[in-house]
Parts: sequence; structure tokens; C-alpha cells
Amino acid sequence: MLPENEFDDLVERALRRIPARFRKHLRNVAVIVEREPPRPGLLGLYQGHPLTTRGVGNSFTLPDKITIYQGPHERSARNIADLEQMVADTVWHEIAHYFGLDEAQVRRAEKKHGIQ
Repeated sequence: MLPENEFDDLVERALRRIPARFRKHLRNVAVIVEREPPRPGLLGLYQGHPLTTRGVGNSFTLPDKITIYQGPHERSARNIADLEQMVADTVWHEIAHYFGLDEAQVRRAEKKHGIQ
């Protein structure tokens, strides 16, 4: 396993890869790394209220949270380049949920743009 700070760097690089037109709309969202998911099969998890469901009453809420799970990524990756791409794909996937895409919409967009 990579030291946590090195995996954190992969997540930070993945965030920088998100196109600026999307990044500029990321507000009140925390991106964190945890070692293992609460249930098998998760690489990442978005928890919050997607932008498409927000109203005036959402102004004073806790930040949304995107969690990236280190263990499953490392166990699935063949090498460091593969790991970096997997992390980037997961970060994008969870940010898509933040923007209001449901799981089916995210999967279709990933397929259309060759992400996975």
C-alpha cells in the first residue's frame, strides 16, 4: 500500500484534472480519503445534496462529502499508472453525482467518453 500522503496526492491530481468549467462550481464539498469502504465494491462515495436538488434553504448546510477509498483502488490496480487513472475516474464519477447525475446517467456518460 502507498503511504496515505502519496494516495492523497493522487486524489489531488485527479481533482486538478476535472475541467475548470466544472471545478469552478464545486462549493461546500469536502473530498476525503479513507482506507476501506463501509461495504465491499465501493471505490468512492458521494454523500450530500446534488446541485440539481438544492434550493435557498440549502445555504447553511454542512459540506457535501466525497470519499475515495484507498484499499480497493490499490488492490485493483496493476501498477501506479493504472492506480492514478482509476483514482481519476472515481473522483470524476463522484463529482458527477454532486452535479446531479444518477448512477445510470454517470455510467452512460463514462461509456460515451471512454471512462472506466
